[in-house]
Amino acid sequence: MGERAAAGGGKWVDVAPERLDRWIENFARRHGAYREEGLTLIAEDGATATWQTPPGAGAAGSMAELVAVAREPRRLGLLLARKGAVAVGIAQGDELVGSKVDTHYVQGRTAAGGWSQQRFARRRDNQAKAAAADGAGIVGRLLLPAVRDLAALVTGGDRAAVDAILAAPQLAPVAAVRAERFLDVPEPRHAVLVSAIAGARAVSVLVKEP
Repeated sequence: MGERAAAGGGKWVDVAPERLDRWIENFARRHGAYREEGLTLIAEDGATATWQTPPGAGAAGSMAELVAVAREPRRLGLLLARKGAVAVGIAQGDELVGSKVDTHYVQGRTAAGGWSQQRFARRRDNQAKAAAADGAGIVGRLLLPAVRDLAALVTGGDRAAVDAILAAPQLAPVAAVRAERFLDVPEPRHAVLVSAIAGARAVSVLVKEP
């Protein structure tokens, strides 16, 4: 699904739950027979693949357990925010079953200085606060009533924008189920929200070549 460099070497790969068996078969084909140590595969040639359970999944101590829990249907909350745009959704398995997308104008940066710059900064700060308040309202209406049924909340976009929304005191129950995973997504739109489901459900594996 996607790859990104890992700090300390290797790369992170996101694998759809339905493709786990095929991915493991290909790993063995490329690197030879492997042994399992918990959630780490160690191949004959020294390559390793260390897996993480996806957001909202149950605990797993072996690869068989990981495959099983990753494929279980889970209800996930989604919150994507960037500048004044916010997209909130509920996913059941790989389907979006509820959503709301909103855009609130926030000015970009300017190179002007002096009093003009200060007025601009105050205006932009006020716009960002208004956008966060609107985003919090959407989260409150869509996710708060369903929070007890959510296995996890997966967020993405701009971390500061997401943090500002979830800082609203009334959203503490939603913030409490926030997963560590943070999705790198463009400006939130409905199509972006739909595509984010795959990233929220994916199983991440750290691959290190010999």
